[in-house]
Amino acid sequence: MARRSISIDEKIKKQKEVVASAKDKYEAELNELNLLIKKKQDSQGKELLNAFVNSNKSLDEILAFMSEKNENGA
Repeated sequence: MARRSISIDEKIKKQKEVVASAKDKYEAELNELNLLIKKKQDSQGKELLNAFVNSNKSLDEILAFMSEKNENGA
């Protein structure tokens, strides 16, 4: 059985294909991650809006509360 030597150019070509495939998979996974993050943010936004609608606080009171928490480093 003769062993065929693979040229460096063939190795480079093969590695480029491997990298391109990995890049495509990475980009698909990144898109999925971004979609999940967006869904979470949308859900949190709806939850926050519902909490506001169902509260007895005014928008100014809520914004002041949120600004106060932010300024105190919490």
